Amino acid sequence: MHYFRTKQPPIDYPSSDGKPMAETDLHRDWMITNIQRLERFYLGKRVYVSGNLLIYFEKGNPRKSVAPDTFVVKNCKPGRREIFQTWKEGRTPNFILETTSKTTRREDEGKKKRIYAHLNVGEYFLYDPRGDWLDPPLQGFRLVAGTYEPISPEADGSIISHELGVRFILENADLAMFDVATGERLLSQRERAEVAEQRAKTLEQELARLRETSKKINGQKRPNGK
Repeated sequence: MHYFRTKQPPIDYPSSDGKPMAETDLHRDWMITNIQRLERFYLGKRVYVSGNLLIYFEKGNPRKSVAPDTFVVKNCKPGRREIFQTWKEGRTPNFILETTSKTTRREDEGKKKRIYAHLNVGEYFLYDPRGDWLDPPLQGFRLVAGTYEPISPEADGSIISHELGVRFILENADLAMFDVATGERLLSQRERAEVAEQRAKTLEQELARLRETSKKINGQKRPNGK
C-alpha cells in the first residue's frame, strides 16, 4: 500500500490587518510626513523606509505581525513591498516611530514596545501630535541589554537618534527633524513644495520692490534733465 502525503497549501500572509491607517487626519498626515522625510534623507542609500506596513516576524505564523507607523531598516534594499517578512529579508527594523493617539497609546507603550524589544529594534520613538496622551509628547528609547531605556533629551529638549543620525525636536508642538551631521532640516514633499512656494513669493516681492524703487529714482531724475 502506498501512502501519499497531502501537500499543504501555502501560508497566506495578508497585506492588510483590516485596521484603519490612522485614527485621525492629523495622525495620518504626520505618518506620511515622517515617512517622506526619512525616505528623502536616505535617498540613494541601501536603506528601506516604510510605515503602516505589516511586518511578519515568525515564519509559518501569520498571526505574528505588527505594523509600525514609521520604520527604518538599514542595510536593506529599498523599494516597494506589500509586506515585510523578517526571515526573508534577513533584517529587522533599526528604528521605529509611532504616532500615538487615544486608541493606540496603550499598545504603543505596552504590546508594541515588547515586540520591538524582542525584534531587537535599536531605537523606539513616540510622538503625540496633540500632546494629550504622552508626557512629554516626544519620547525616545534605546535598547540596552534587551530592555528599552529612555534617551535623555539635549539641553534644548531635542532627542538624538544614534541609529539615524537625526535630531528630533518639537517646534510649537510640531515634530521637526534635523541631520545631526549637517544641521539641515529634513522635509517631506509637501514641506519642500511649501518652502519653494515661499521662496518664489519672496523673490516676487523683492522684484516688485526693486521695480518700484527704480521708478521712483527715474522719476526724480527727469525734472533735472538727467
